[in-house]
Order: sequence, then C-alpha cells, then structure tokens
Amino acid sequence: MAHTHVEGIPAAEAGASRSYRNYVLFILTLVYAFNFIDRQIIGILSPFIKADLGLDDAQLGWLKGIYFALLYTVMGIPIAWLADRYSRVNIIAISLTLWSGFTAASGLAANYMQLAIARIGVGIGEAGGSPPSHSIISDLFPKEKRAGALAIYSLGIPFGVMLAFFASAFFLQGGSADWRTVMYSVGIPGVLLAILLKLTIKEPARTVSLPSADDANKPSVKSSLKMLLKIPTWWGMALGISFGSFGNYAISTWVIDYYVRAFAGLDITQLLIVFGIINGTAYALGVWLGGYIADRWGKHNKKAYALLPAIALIIGVPAFYASLQVQDLWLSVGLMALLLFTSGSYLGPSFAMAQTLAPINVRAMSTALFFFVLNIIALGGGPTLTGIISQALVPSLGETEALRQALIYLVVPYALSIAVFLWTSTKIVKDWEMAEARGL
Repeated sequence: MAHTHVEGIPAAEAGASRSYRNYVLFILTLVYAFNFIDRQIIGILSPFIKADLGLDDAQLGWLKGIYFALLYTVMGIPIAWLADRYSRVNIIAISLTLWSGFTAASGLAANYMQLAIARIGVGIGEAGGSPPSHSIISDLFPKEKRAGALAIYSLGIPFGVMLAFFASAFFLQGGSADWRTVMYSVGIPGVLLAILLKLTIKEPARTVSLPSADDANKPSVKSSLKMLLKIPTWWGMALGISFGSFGNYAISTWVIDYYVRAFAGLDITQLLIVFGIINGTAYALGVWLGGYIADRWGKHNKKAYALLPAIALIIGVPAFYASLQVQDLWLSVGLMALLLFTSGSYLGPSFAMAQTLAPINVRAMSTALFFFVLNIIALGGGPTLTGIISQALVPSLGETEALRQALIYLVVPYALSIAVFLWTSTKIVKDWEMAEARGL
C-alpha cells in the first residue's frame, strides 16, 4: 500500500533529497522517452513496412493511430485508479516491460493482422506510464515547480522521438536492412530499464489534503470524474493540447512518408538523422521553454499557462503550412522544425494544470482523464484520419499530392487549438483560486 503524508509537509521536504528527486525525474523521463520511441517507431518505418507487407495509407493510418490509441486510452482509467491506491513504481515497471516486449514482438509480425495485434499490445502497456509518473512527480515537487518538472518529464517526448529516428538511421543502413531489426533494437532495452527502475526507485510518500487517508476516504472513479469535469480550465487545457497534438501526431507519423514521396531519391538515412536532431534540439527546447516561461510568467499572471501555447501556435502553424508548399527539401524541413519548436510549449503548462487543478487524491486519475481526451482525439484521430483522407484522395491526386493535401487539412485542428487556449485564458484565474481554496 502507498504511504500517506500529513497535510502541509510536502514529500519533497520530508526525506527526498534534491539529488534523489532529480534522479527519479530523470528515470521517469527516460521511461517516457521509451514510451515515445516505441510509439513513434512505426511512423518512421512506415515506408518500409508499406513496401514489405503491401499496405495502403488507410491501413497504415489505423496502425499508427486508433489500433494503438484505443486500448491505450481505455486502460488508462483503471490503471490510474490503481495508481491512486497502490504502488506507482510497480505499475510503471510492469507497464514498461509490457510495451517494450510488444514492440520487440512487432518485428516478428508476418502480416497486417499480427502487426495490428502487437500495436494494440504496445498501447495496453503504455497506458500505465504517464498517470502514475505524473502523480509521483507531483508528490516530489511543490506546485511552484510542477510545470517545470513536468516540462522536463515531457522532454521524454522529443528525446524519445529523436532516439527512434537515430536507431532507425543506424539499423536501417540506408534502407538495406530489415525494419524488423529496428523493432527488436528499440524494444529489448526497455525491459532492462524496467528492472533498473524497480531496483532503484522507492514508492514516494503521498501528500494528502486530510490528516489521514484511509481507503474509505479515497474518492471513487465516479466522484473523481464529477470533480474534474466541473473545472472549465481543466477542459480547456485538455482540448487545447488535444487539437494541437492531433496535428503533431499526424505529422510525426506521416512526415517521413511525405518526404520520401515528395522528394524522390533523397538520402533516407540523412533525413532520419536530421529529424532526430530537430526533435532533440528544437522540439526539446520548445518543451523546456514552455514550462520555464509559463512558471515565470505565471507568478504574475495565471493566464500565462493558456496564453503561451496560443501565442506559440500562432507563430508555428503558418510555418507548417508553408513547409508543405515549398519545393526545397531542407527549407521545408526547417519550417517544420519551427512548428515543432513552438508546439512543444503547450506540454508543460497543460500537464501542470491537469495536476494543479485536481484534488490531491485524484492526481493520477486527472492525468488519465487528460490523456483519455488527448489520445482519443489526437493519437487516435490524427494519424488515422490523415491516412484515410490520403487514401481517399489517391485516385484523383496520386499518392504524393493526396498525402500533402491530407496534411494541409491539419491547419483546422491547429486553429481550434489556438481558439480553445485563448478561451481558457479567461477561466484560469477563477479555477486556480478555487483549487487553492481546496488546498493544492
């Protein structure tokens, strides 16, 4: 059973040294990186899988999106319920072992159905990653540092994507090697990381809003839902990040297909390395700055947590549109990098609000609900709908122009994201005050 802690004494100050706290954050960020390595890898290998198994864009879209997202989102709720009650460290370790094992198993797939089953398995495992991790981080870091800590945790996304690109470039050897080798190479190390996590991280004490927290005081799933769904800012940040990530997930899983088609004869290894570097620098810097600036600006104006993502996307979305119009490969890639830099800014602020506005005993549930909304819309919808639209346009436009047009349509969800973040900035001050009255 997880320990509890008396109100007013944060776990971070009650025994967890700064170096240990940072070590936990580092390991959890590394786990999150593996989450995105295993999630991203199918998008990077997409042209090779398409050729090997004879798939069309619609089939690829289902593999990249909804097959993974469906059970990933559905399983998140019961796993978060467990994480609010039992050992979060154990849940993360088991989950990491599962999703890494299924990623390695993807390399054994001989047909479309087997690969689909493996992707569903990856999704089930990954559901147990973020909700308990967010809950642990929120117990180790005070609320003033939460956006920054969760932004560092969110660096697992760009670094994971970067490592997926680098591993693909290394093991594909310019396209001469089998995509299956890449699946094995990124899946197996995750199992080793799960062992390290289990051996070196202890379940932290939980801060609670009551002097004691017996099971009888733990809110039910139903009451947790009711509490969270009454908070406008919670909904606004969830929908803002969801519409933005709809575009980002679609781009991350289709961009290699697009460049391979639009710029025939390009050096695939070079392209993969460049995209790895972009994700590890521009995107990572955007993610980190988003949390840092939001915490600094948020000290003076709570609206910052919603205004910053809106302003960043207003800069990045036109660059994305232009990247699909230009005829020069590296200019297009550079414009795409600008979108990645700006869109990274909403991760830290959004996840911080999911934690800060939630009652303490339902923080893991808050993250799970947040990810439920995010992943059904973004992860399930972005890659899948882009593939379906592209395939529908192939007869009239051909494969290259069909995919370009499907990507252009992503301007619509990005515009929705900007609008929702701007609306949320008008609600955030009141909701923050209500959360403080409850006890953060």
